[in-house]
Amino acid sequence: MKGMFIEFKGEPHQIMEFQHVNPGKGGAFVRTKLKGVKTGKTQEFTFKAGEGAEEVPISVHEMQYLYKTDTTFMFMDNRSYEQLSIPKELVGTFGNFLKEGETYQILVYENQGIGMRYPKKVRLLVTDAEEGAKGNSVTGARKTVTVETGVIITVPLFIKKGDIIGIDPETGEYLERVNK
Repeated sequence: MKGMFIEFKGEPHQIMEFQHVNPGKGGAFVRTKLKGVKTGKTQEFTFKAGEGAEEVPISVHEMQYLYKTDTTFMFMDNRSYEQLSIPKELVGTFGNFLKEGETYQILVYENQGIGMRYPKKVRLLVTDAEEGAKGNSVTGARKTVTVETGVIITVPLFIKKGDIIGIDPETGEYLERVNK
């Protein structure tokens, strides 16, 4: 199943894509795209009918985002004050949307941060926005703004500095203006 963690070639991997194929001739098989937990590298693999994979025990911890370094993101467990780091390559582009002080669900394997569960939407403050040109009311007209994490997003013309906007962290696309 997509999102599940399994042991593959002696290392923990997350199933990123999963497709069950039942051809007219021959046996059924499962085509997968696996992401290495420790390396962040993805690879495709086909499991034949009857082949199994052992699920890896991954725990989820609610942790507060503290700061980033050149190579890692640092998080702290609010109950135990224990700190964990996650390598940048395992956080991926979602690192552009992390807000200091916010709580996130961190995936832990053998006392190491190996990734995180990404929310479907993040809410960020617009810190810099150019003014929409007067009379420029073409349907679908867009402009760029900078949000509090420093990321530049393309938004509709009516968004202004001080607005809070919803962003899809997976695609980096504007979703909506959020009421304060």
